[in-house]
Amino acid sequence: MKETAAQLVQWLKDRVAEAGAKGLVFGLSGGIDSAVIAGLAKRAFGPHALGIIMPIDSHPQDEADARLVAEALDLTVEKVDLTKAYEAMVEASFDSENPMAKANIKPRLRMTTLYYYGQDRGYLVAGSSNASEYHVGYFTKFGDSAVDLLPLVNFVKSEVVELARELEIPEKVIDKKPSAGLYEGQTDELDMGFSYGELDETIQRGTRGQHYDVIDRMHKSSQHKRVLPPKFER
Repeated sequence: MKETAAQLVQWLKDRVAEAGAKGLVFGLSGGIDSAVIAGLAKRAFGPHALGIIMPIDSHPQDEADARLVAEALDLTVEKVDLTKAYEAMVEASFDSENPMAKANIKPRLRMTTLYYYGQDRGYLVAGSSNASEYHVGYFTKFGDSAVDLLPLVNFVKSEVVELARELEIPEKVIDKKPSAGLYEGQTDELDMGFSYGELDETIQRGTRGQHYDVIDRMHKSSQHKRVLPPKFER
């Protein structure tokens, strides 16, 4: 992973230079994926790597873990509390009884925030989706997937853990149960109904485990998330 991390750092430098940008901005959630993005961005751009902590009625531990990562990496961070913005949007429209319709507002507000900072500072926006999440569509369309760069999209979750250790991310964050932080007690594996271990085996080796059919169905039904919107051809 030492060589892979070096290749990723160079890839980030090349993509940012091609765009005529100066650095990277990204959400810093307190989870392992965003921590790895932070570690790579810091190595690539030093002071021009900016992590944004964006709570929306979030658990205080998430911010504490994000700051732990920032301290370990000597990373520049800013906090933008989007709770009032979220509440104002729901109040201005309607209070949906569909919990996911409401929850998905959050990553879309965070996306808007990142692009606000990015355009102001001449930074590209980096996303933290990994291959495991991407395969089954476990991300919000035009939310956390709306980014300029996806450095980790070809790395399954177990490989992200290896990268985290190479980048010296705090073990507390590496060992933390993955969660999108959409609501109290939420974890990725509970939402998906299977473990990252089984998902990674399915993606990498085609292993037909207990939830193979579910994983295959999720992959097919989420295809629209991984492509540009269809265009009418004249």
